[in-house]
Amino acid sequence: MRSKLHRLTVTEADLNYVGSISLDPNLMEAADLIEGEKVQIVNVNNGERLETYTIKGERGTGQVCLNGPAARRCQPGDVIIVIAYGMMTLEEAKTFTPKVVFPDTGTNTIL
Repeated sequence: MRSKLHRLTVTEADLNYVGSISLDPNLMEAADLIEGEKVQIVNVNNGERLETYTIKGERGTGQVCLNGPAARRCQPGDVIIVIAYGMMTLEEAKTFTPKVVFPDTGTNTIL
């Protein structure tokens, strides 16, 4: 694990979008996520796990929108964890500290 956003509240689910998770750029920056990065989504409400990629949503809104097929696995109001993984050598991994962000679950704002 390189970084994670722990316990976000899904604000939208758009089945008719091509795919991905739209995130408020404030959330992405707090967790050092970049647009297009592959992430794992873990739905706390139903146990679903899926992989997708990030896109920038609307800044300052707390937006967390599952798009495309992911919209079937996460609904507005669900609590999710967004995890990004990275590759490194064993020696790098021994000293690496992941970035873990705990936004406010109700508003998705950085505390």
